[in-house]
Amino acid sequence: MQCQMPRLEDHCSCTSKHLSGAKWFVYKAEEMMSLITSMLSQAYGSLHDVRTANLIRRGLVLFTVGAILALVLNLLQIQRNVTLFPEEVMTTLFSSAWWIPPCCGTGAAVVGLLYPCLDSHLGEPHKFKREWASVMRCIAVFVGINHASVKLDIDNTVQLSLTLAALSLGLWWTFDRSRSGFGLGITTAFLATVISQVLVYNGVYQYTSPDFLYVRSWLPCIFFSGGVTVGNIGRQLAMGGVEKLHND
Repeated sequence: MQCQMPRLEDHCSCTSKHLSGAKWFVYKAEEMMSLITSMLSQAYGSLHDVRTANLIRRGLVLFTVGAILALVLNLLQIQRNVTLFPEEVMTTLFSSAWWIPPCCGTGAAVVGLLYPCLDSHLGEPHKFKREWASVMRCIAVFVGINHASVKLDIDNTVQLSLTLAALSLGLWWTFDRSRSGFGLGITTAFLATVISQVLVYNGVYQYTSPDFLYVRSWLPCIFFSGGVTVGNIGRQLAMGGVEKLHND
């Protein structure tokens, strides 16, 4: 009986087959990883685009709401002779200063976008009365507070300021009750009052019978309630955007 030794060519052929199989497996694995990476990149890019578009959409809505509210409330104050503008200004659009609605709209967009951002940063999502009916009631109360600031016939400015402060705190307690909302409302009131002070000091416009340096002492109460109102609108818009992203 003759022993048949394995030939060298057969051994090399088997080895090359194993190597080619390993290379094919590595190639397929790399192709699969590349496909998965591409899909994840596209999904992240799509999600980022959706979030950016949603942020821009919310900002435009807040800007429009702020500009409309500023125009209406400013006309109310001019009608009640609370705010006085130069004669040349009164001949502009809607008998008001043209720069007031854009400035207030920009401020409303910034404040309205900051409220949900701060809620997310603090880890305290705002869940108190999260529906559009509550937001509309908050807007109505805010307009009522502004109307009361020029309608109430109170000679004592301290009493008027305390009354409006109580109404503003009541608006926050009724429609917000969050620490972030209270803090941002205070910050908004302080910054807006300082800006008004600077504008009045430079003669851009003036208030009749100012009792706190150049402005009315109850002005911070109006800005506080306005910040809370715009913040509630921004939160409601953000909640709608989050639900849309979740559904997608």
